[in-house]
Amino acid sequence: MSTLTVTDYRSPRALALLAAFLIVVIAVGGFIGTSNLPGGWYEALNKPPFNPPNWVFGPVWFALYVLIAIAGWRTFLAAPTSILMGIWGSQMVLNWAWSPVWFTAHALWPAFAIIIAILVLIVAFIAMCWRRDRVSAWLFAPYALWVAFASTLNLAIALLN
Repeated sequence: MSTLTVTDYRSPRALALLAAFLIVVIAVGGFIGTSNLPGGWYEALNKPPFNPPNWVFGPVWFALYVLIAIAGWRTFLAAPTSILMGIWGSQMVLNWAWSPVWFTAHALWPAFAIIIAILVLIVAFIAMCWRRDRVSAWLFAPYALWVAFASTLNLAIALLN
């Protein structure tokens, strides 16, 4: 006989943790994004026709960071020391590493390796969440789509340059 615990997402502790997840994910992502701006190097690169305008990236990442934070919060409440939480944390570290590698180090191929690793971790997170926490799995779906697109864009720019 298995026991199923129900998480109270509205408890003061849970809401404080949600605020912490949102603040950390958005603040660190925002800091890294504003510290590693595209600049002249990026502007001079050859880009594929499907490259979106630069202004698209900020709002998309803000929305994705909110979804990522909520999924991380839900996972933390359910199993703070689980493999799933480790996957969430690993993809987050790699997510934050990509911009400095791409925009500051100008390392196109290492950035591509990072973004592929992020995509693999996102898909693993979704697969592992699917039966336990379908909400968290769905919260990662737009993230998976965006990172798949960004991976394609990263590869195209690397090949063109």
